[in-house]
Amino acid sequence: MAIEPSEELKMEIKNLIMTTLNITDVDPNDIDDTEPLFGGTNALTLDSVDGIEIIMALQRHYNVRLNDQNLARHIIRSIHTIAEFVAREKAAN
Repeated sequence: MAIEPSEELKMEIKNLIMTTLNITDVDPNDIDDTEPLFGGTNALTLDSVDGIEIIMALQRHYNVRLNDQNLARHIIRSIHTIAEFVAREKAAN
């Protein structure tokens, strides 16, 4: 069963990513929740090193584990997929 993440959680994740990657030239409201964060047409243009930093920040901030590389790749695909994962982990604990 999918858990629908809140808009507040999505904005929190956007701000976490922007702070973690020191992005200052993008408005969080311009980041599309469903567009891919990597190689897509989103306001953020991220690479694989950014992905590693995002995973580490999520693990620290939300006290979650992303040990499976294939699963992590799917989770950090978009703001929405990250938020779904965080919401699901919060609900399970």
